[in-house]
Order: sequence, then structure tokens, then C-alpha cells
Amino acid sequence: MSYNFYAFMDRMKYIRRWSLMRSVRDENIMEHSQQVAMFAHALAVITNRLFGGRVDESRCVLYALYHECPEVMTGDLPTPIKYFNSSIKGAYKDIEERACKKLLNMLPAEVEEGLAPFLLADPCSEEYRIMKAADRLAAYVKCLEEHRCGNTEFEKAKKSIEDDLRSRNMPAVDYFMQNFIPAFMLTLDELEGGLG
Repeated sequence: MSYNFYAFMDRMKYIRRWSLMRSVRDENIMEHSQQVAMFAHALAVITNRLFGGRVDESRCVLYALYHECPEVMTGDLPTPIKYFNSSIKGAYKDIEERACKKLLNMLPAEVEEGLAPFLLADPCSEEYRIMKAADRLAAYVKCLEEHRCGNTEFEKAKKSIEDDLRSRNMPAVDYFMQNFIPAFMLTLDELEGGLG
């Protein structure tokens, strides 16, 4: 028997983000998910090692890896539409959940059982909260990239996302913003320092 799940996952590379914005560089949900997974791992490690947390680092990474999966069926609905009001937000969450369940049904039962907890993430968990913060960090880094390239299209989004990140009251996010975000504004030569 043939299963379609991973072929659908491979199509993540075709789903473009920021569809309403003029971008210097297009971004797809596959590369975005990889960046969110890295940032979620960083936030989980920082939470545990620096702030005495007890989050499951692997769960944070897996939530991030699969957080955009429904979009292979729904596309990337722009944020202003997705969060326009509670009715639209609720309806879209329902559509995303249905898409996840449909995708999970494209797996052998034994494999589905192993992936379901990550596609149908627990929104009340600390790991989910960390993944959502990582998702916002990735969006913020995209805004910085566009700003660095002279694109002012992302200025309002940059300010809004920065305010959101600072309001989350998450020490790991504050630590990441203070210690890692400034490097995203550097050129390659500045990043390399004295390696030459």
C-alpha cells in the first residue's frame, strides 16, 4: 500500500509565506518550519539551563517542525485575515485541525500514533507556548532581513511582532532577543569576525 503523508509534507516547499507583502526574498513554509524548530530548541534549552525550566526540548522541536503542516492543504492564510475576528480565527483553527487529521490518515496506523501528538499539539502546554514564541521570532527575523535589504514593507510588522514578543513575559525570549537577535543585522564579514 502507498501512503501520501510524506509526499504532502514535501509540498511545503511550494507554500509561500507573506503573500500580501512585497518581499526581497520569498520564504516558504518548509524553510520557515526548520527555522522555527531551531529557535524552539534554543528557547527550550535557554528555559531549562538558564531559568530552571522543565520543558521537553524534543517536544518543542517536533511541535515546530510540524506546526505548518495543515497549510499543504489550506495554503498560508495571511495573518490579517486569519485573526480578523474570533469567528474567522475559530473557523480557521477548525479547518487546520481537520487538515491535520486528514494528513494523519495518510499514514499507517502505527506511524500515525507516533506523529499525532505533534500535528495535534497541546495548545495548553509550555512546549506549545515556546513553539509559538519561536514562530514569532522567525517572523521577526524575516522582518529584520527585509529591513536590512532596504524593504520598508515590513516595518509595521516588525514593530508589531517585537511588541508581541516583549509582552509574552518569557525570560528565554527576552534572553534570545538580547543575545542573539543583534547578530541578524550583521553582514557576513561582520559575522565572520577575524577568521580570515
